[in-house]
Amino acid sequence: MTDVLVAGAGPAGWAIAGACARLGLDTALVDPAPDRPWRYTYGAWRDEIPPEVAPAIAATGRGNAIGTVNHELGWAYAVFDNGALRDRLASPGVRVHTGQVRQGDGHHAAVLVDATGQRRSLLGGTRPEPAAEQTAVGVVVDADIAAPLVSPGRALFMDWRPHHGECGWPSFLYGVPVAPDRMLLEETSLARRPGLGLAVLRRRLRARLAGYGIDVGDRAEERVRFVVDTPLPPRHARCGPVVPFGAAAPLIHPATGFSVAATLRLAPRLAAAVHDGLDRGGPRHAAAAAWRTVWSRRALAVHGLRRTGLEALLAMPPQHVPAFFDMFFELPAPHRWTYLTAREDLAGMVGVMRALFAAAPWPLRRHLVLRGLDFGRRPSENGSLRR
Repeated sequence: MTDVLVAGAGPAGWAIAGACARLGLDTALVDPAPDRPWRYTYGAWRDEIPPEVAPAIAATGRGNAIGTVNHELGWAYAVFDNGALRDRLASPGVRVHTGQVRQGDGHHAAVLVDATGQRRSLLGGTRPEPAAEQTAVGVVVDADIAAPLVSPGRALFMDWRPHHGECGWPSFLYGVPVAPDRMLLEETSLARRPGLGLAVLRRRLRARLAGYGIDVGDRAEERVRFVVDTPLPPRHARCGPVVPFGAAAPLIHPATGFSVAATLRLAPRLAAAVHDGLDRGGPRHAAAAAWRTVWSRRALAVHGLRRTGLEALLAMPPQHVPAFFDMFFELPAPHRWTYLTAREDLAGMVGVMRALFAAAPWPLRRHLVLRGLDFGRRPSENGSLRR
C-alpha cells in the first residue's frame, strides 16, 4: 500500500509530496495535468521563506505600503521563479500519475492529502455563497517603465490611493519585481463579497498607469480570483483519512490572501507527523496527527481572529479603508509581522488587535466593536470568542 497519496500538483501538492518522499515514505502524486506550468505569481516575505527553497527566488525588493502616506515595512518581499520552485520541491522518490483521485475509487493509500485548492476534490465541503474573494488584474512591464510607481529594488505591498479616479469599493496597486528587470503591476481588490469584477480592476489599472504615462497596450494580463473565506473542514471530516493542505486546508490568510510561505514552512512538519504516525499507530493515527499539525488549537484560534478581522474589513465604509491601513502600518514592526505571518501566536495576535483598537479613532472603534472585534474577550483555542 502507498503510504501517502497526494491529489494536486501545485505548490502545496509538490511541497508535501516531496517532503514525504524525502523521509522515506512511499509517496504518489496524482493530477489531471501534473506537468502543467504554474501560471500565477507566487511571492512571500523574504524572512518567511525556508532556506531549502530560497534558491528559487527570482527577485526581491524592500517592502513599502501606502494607505494615504508611505510606510517602510522593514523587511523584503520575494517572488519565486515557478519552474525553479517546482524543481526545489520535487523529489525523484515521488511517483507521478495523470488522473484524478476520489475517495473509494480504488486508490489505496494509508494517508490521502487533498492539495487540490479550494475546490477540495477529495475532502469536499461547501463553499460560502456569496464568497469573499480577492480579485486582481495585472501586467508585467520593464522595471524602468514601472519606476514612477515602484522604484528599483523596491516592492510595493499596497498603494490604496485612488489614483485610478473612481469612487466605490477600494482597490490598491500591488507592484513587485518578478525578475531583476521586470515588474508586475496589479490592481487588486483585497476582499469583497462577491469579488470585485475583473473588468472594473482592468479599467482602474489602465487609468492608474496612464496617469504615470504607462500605456498597457495589448500586454498579456495576469488575472486573479480566489476565495479568502473558505470554511474550515467540518468536524466530522477531521477524523477521516483525508488531510487537506494548502488552499484546501485552508492556509490562505483571510486578510492578505497569502498562503505560499505558510505552506512551504508547514510541509516538512506535516510530513514528519505522517511518518511518525504511521510508525506508531497506523493510518488513522497518522491522519489524526497530520490534522493536529495543520490545525493546532492555537492555529484555529488565530485563524478565527483573522476571519473576524476580515469581516470587519468587508463591512468598513470604503472611504475609511486607506486610513485604516495607515493605522495598521504605523503599528510597531513586531505587531505587523505577527499579524501578517504568525499562524500559532495567539497571545501575539490578541496583542496586535488590542494595539490596533487602541490606536483607532472613536468612530472606527465603534465600527470594530459592532463587527465583532470585542477586545474585552479572549479567544478560545477553537477560534471562537469567550469571556
